[in-house]
Amino acid sequence: MEFLAAGVFLCVGLRNIWSYRRRPKPLGASNMRLPFGLPYGTIVAVGVFEIAAALVLLIPFGPWPQAVLVRLAALSLAFLMIAAGIYRVRRHEPAAPTAVLFLLTLFVIVGRW
Repeated sequence: MEFLAAGVFLCVGLRNIWSYRRRPKPLGASNMRLPFGLPYGTIVAVGVFEIAAALVLLIPFGPWPQAVLVRLAALSLAFLMIAAGIYRVRRHEPAAPTAVLFLLTLFVIVGRW
């Protein structure tokens, strides 16, 4: 289950970083803001965080046992998905993809227990 979650979050993080500048901007939009209202730095920071957490799910390293690191990475991704879900609901967008990713991270946490 960790491999599936890591693959999904690795792809999502890379998409956040690389496709940000390629998205079409509406007329009159500033160059440093996404149409959703998030600055470029925030999108890149979230993407880097998702990539780092996905790598922690895959690579066994660090001073703590692997099970602890995987649980911490999955827990941090779950909190990120909660924040993303709240953001989507406040913008009146469908939050189903975020909820599925949240459940995937919960399965990783419970599976490692």
